[in-house]
Amino acid sequence: MKRFLLIDGDRAAMQKLGLACLERDVAVSMADNVCEGVRILLSSPVSLIVVDASRMRLTPGEHATLFDRVAPGVPVVVVINPDAELETLVAYEVAGFTVKTRPLAAEDLLDKAAAVELR
Repeated sequence: MKRFLLIDGDRAAMQKLGLACLERDVAVSMADNVCEGVRILLSSPVSLIVVDASRMRLTPGEHATLFDRVAPGVPVVVVINPDAELETLVAYEVAGFTVKTRPLAAEDLLDKAAAVELR
């Protein structure tokens, strides 16, 4: 079974997305911040990491290094607000993250996970 890690402080949005994933046979782990997310990554494998950009305190490059060290090869989707600046979006993409805007649908995540599996 696939397992996604959702890192977001918006509990309502996380629960809604988590339930949508569960309906599609995808297990979900949830964390309020990156530190808690790293603890989860160290104890259980995941197939996709979804993190709210507002929860990221380091630079995009530093986060890319962090996630690569604790979960090598696991794709990361960064969720940003629709009104985010273009420079922010580009910085995350240059660091190697997939960037999606809110609201995020479970289908977006399943498509990303499926694309990774095809490689």
